[in-house]
Amino acid sequence: MTKNEPDFVAVLDYLSTEEGGRDAPALSGYRPGLKFEFTLMQTSGQLVFLDTDIVYPGDSVIAEITMASSSFFNNYLSVGMKFDFREGSKVIGTGEILEILNKDLEKMDLDNE
Repeated sequence: MTKNEPDFVAVLDYLSTEEGGRDAPALSGYRPGLKFEFTLMQTSGQLVFLDTDIVYPGDSVIAEITMASSSFFNNYLSVGMKFDFREGSKVIGTGEILEILNKDLEKMDLDNE
């Protein structure tokens, strides 16, 4: 895939301000850090919201996500996988992968080989 093409589609659940999330809304194109449980590495990802341009703390949205370092995640991602998105070390929301667009990222099913 050429860069700037989205890697996957996910539902994003932003924490409310009271839960420790952002104080201000996020605009489509926002680039928080992404953190998956299987690695200590965090990468940034551009979130392009579908059907809206702005998301408020406490809201949920579906977004196309393009990771800055997607090749480090080849063969590791799967539909239903959960992740955090962050500002630095502060978790501002959680996400769940709905569809993987960059097929290089799909986790290989070793049980059926």
